[in-house]
Amino acid sequence: MPGTNLTRDEAQQRARLLSVDAYEIDLDLSGAQEAGEGGTYRSVTTVRFDAAEAGAESFIDLVAPTVHEVVLNGESLDPGTVFEDSRIALPGLREGRNELKVVADCAYTNTGEGLHRFVDPVDQQAYLYTQFEVPDARRVFASFEQPDLKATFTFTVKAPEGWTVISNSPAPEPRDNVWRFAPTPRISTYITALIAGPYHSVHSTWEGDGRSVPLGIYCRPSLAEHLDADAIFEVTRQGFDWFEEKFDYAYPFAKYDQLFVPEFNAGAMENAGAVTIRDQYVFRSKVTDAAYEARAETILHELAHMWFGDLVTMEWWNDLWLNESFATYTSIACQAHAPGSRWPHAWTTFANSMKTWAYRQDQLPSTHPIMAEIRDLDDVLVNFDGITYAKGASVLKQLVAYVGQDEFFQGVQAYFKAHAFKNTRLSDLLGALEKTSGRDLKTWSKAWLETAGINILRPEPTVAEDGTLTSLAVRQEAPALPAGAKGEPVLRPHRIAVGCYDLKDGKLVRTHRIELDVDGERTEVPFPANTRRPDVILLNDDDLSYAKVRLDEDSLRVVTEHLGDFTESLPRALSWASAWDMTRDGELPTRAYLELVLSGITKESDIGVVQSLHRQVKLALDLYAAPAWRETGLARWTEATLEQLRAAAPGSDHQLAWARAFAAAARTDAQLDLLQGLLDGTQEIPGLAVDTELRWSLVQRLAATGRADEKVIDAELERDRTSAGERHAAAARASRPTAEAKADAWASVVESDKLPNAVQEAVIGGFIQTDQRELLAPYAEKYFAAVKSVWDSRSHEMAQQIAVGMYPSLQVSQETLDATDAWLESAAPSAALRRLVTESRSGIERALKARRADEAAA
Repeated sequence: MPGTNLTRDEAQQRARLLSVDAYEIDLDLSGAQEAGEGGTYRSVTTVRFDAAEAGAESFIDLVAPTVHEVVLNGESLDPGTVFEDSRIALPGLREGRNELKVVADCAYTNTGEGLHRFVDPVDQQAYLYTQFEVPDARRVFASFEQPDLKATFTFTVKAPEGWTVISNSPAPEPRDNVWRFAPTPRISTYITALIAGPYHSVHSTWEGDGRSVPLGIYCRPSLAEHLDADAIFEVTRQGFDWFEEKFDYAYPFAKYDQLFVPEFNAGAMENAGAVTIRDQYVFRSKVTDAAYEARAETILHELAHMWFGDLVTMEWWNDLWLNESFATYTSIACQAHAPGSRWPHAWTTFANSMKTWAYRQDQLPSTHPIMAEIRDLDDVLVNFDGITYAKGASVLKQLVAYVGQDEFFQGVQAYFKAHAFKNTRLSDLLGALEKTSGRDLKTWSKAWLETAGINILRPEPTVAEDGTLTSLAVRQEAPALPAGAKGEPVLRPHRIAVGCYDLKDGKLVRTHRIELDVDGERTEVPFPANTRRPDVILLNDDDLSYAKVRLDEDSLRVVTEHLGDFTESLPRALSWASAWDMTRDGELPTRAYLELVLSGITKESDIGVVQSLHRQVKLALDLYAAPAWRETGLARWTEATLEQLRAAAPGSDHQLAWARAFAAAARTDAQLDLLQGLLDGTQEIPGLAVDTELRWSLVQRLAATGRADEKVIDAELERDRTSAGERHAAAARASRPTAEAKADAWASVVESDKLPNAVQEAVIGGFIQTDQRELLAPYAEKYFAAVKSVWDSRSHEMAQQIAVGMYPSLQVSQETLDATDAWLESAAPSAALRRLVTESRSGIERALKARRADEAAA
């Protein structure tokens, strides 16, 4: 039985048989305001398609509580006979044109999949939006749910009085509350969209090449006062300017709306002309510039998808990596290079965040080639990972360095022109790039895209007695893949820069840069003769390639003492990343990493790097520190966070970042008293605005340490009676250090399925508290007893939150490894669930190794 799965073989067979012309979709959402739990709406789909042979049989996809009517080529079919297991059988097709009509009741969801319904506690109004990637258009209308069966889509929607309805085509004037949209261009099912409700909106245009593209920004009225539309439009226009120049192809849709929607599972979704974005990006309180930079990257990422993903779409999900990697690479390149961008240092952020994610993912037992084998929908649903997004984008950056930036974009331009509104494979893009660059990319593709794992690059300098560098080589290693990973380690071709840095007036300044191809085990660097050995030799300077980089002994000593003294942010970020990687690998003890951060972070100007260091130090102390020393390390860190909070410039981003770091770690009575004082206003730190979001950070830490009870949480919720306030309150309740609070949280997430996706995520975040290991210990056994039935009975998004979030990751012990292994052996989980649990298991293994390294340094 297929359930809700679809295999690649089935999709290929269906694509050989069918070509789809057009959908007409009529949805009656007039009862959406009153629809309660389990509410449904009428969905009528008419689809015209051609079949290649007479008498053939196929199927169309639908996930719905009830199907009332199925009419194929004028003949009524019995829904009870043809509708089963998320499919409607289509027997006896005609050769040539066929027409199908399906009438069904489809369900509103609270999981962020299909048509999500949310009621705002501020105005008690319902707000709807769709989320269809990967296979959830079928939750709203009958569809051939695969990306290579493109069609036009004509939506007609009946909505409540006073509502706005937005779709891929421009919004029409409603008549009698019915919205009849014009047909879309030929697009895939997963990028169609409907957003409906009494949304607030702001409108503008982008002007270029004599054209005008309407721009819209939408959010709930309760967020309107916080919506900084001008800043969002500014980033959007910069993206339009830069992408149209680089892609040499006009924006392919009639308008461009960006809709900030509630309880969104991802960052955003590239629906054609109607991008949905999580509404946490409408900032209710002060945030650092790193948050604005992240929002801008998300905006540009989705805009890039309008060309790469929507105009030209992957044939099947094995090229998901290319879809996401291209959008990630070009969005960051736009931030770094677009005239007037606020974030010319965007590649520093990429090295600091995306690359770190990639390196972490690539060292898990589930590591896979960038071009993963996607056998079915279950495979792709767990493949939105650090390899698909971050390693893929890193390798694209390497490809651009390898073929040249101009040649890269010339190839992309030819690719868009050749394949507009069609589907492609990776080979189509590589073929275009081979023509423009003259490079043979088959060997490159095989080494980089079809193999898993990370290479290590080490410098091998030889120094004469007089201090001159007589030779310099790069040693490449291919470490064994993690246990359980498929494939063999391989050496790869790398295009890298070697940076030479000298200390001048206390600053590390680059004096030489040598760019070269590294291939094989050892590559000589063409270094100028009779040159004094630099103080620091930094491989992969400018972060062109994807590799773990190590420093030679002399360079490591200088960097350890002067990491904060690089004059540029990118080499600092690369050095920080290398130190963190060594800590995770057990090569640098946690206590040494803490001292390194404390010695260099006060000189770090990049706020995104500072905030990453905050998270990494806390994680290292919680999971990688020797248990006997952990509390000493945490005390030292917390004291440092308070010292830096008081020293930071009043009102600065650094002050806010240190305030949040202090709030996350406060532990002594005096420190918790300060949190309480900041909350109730009896204490203040000059320049620090204790606003809504910071107040919740204080409340949650006070709740987790037993200093804030239910009354305190309720009082804070009364101050912030919003959906965000409800999420924060749910997290705070779950964080309390009592058996009752943990039991309630566990029951609401695992034993009940009533929580909306965003609230469930908040409860899980509150439940797991690093100071509560003993209190949480009994839930390890409960997890293994429950996780399979949860996986089998919940939607993918909800089940994945639980499978990953409730794993006993704080119980770092051989016993947890043994319990996991016993469960993997006996439970016979699906491949997707096995992967998630195995990834969590590897975190325990890594923590045990790092703890041993830290203990050895005692």
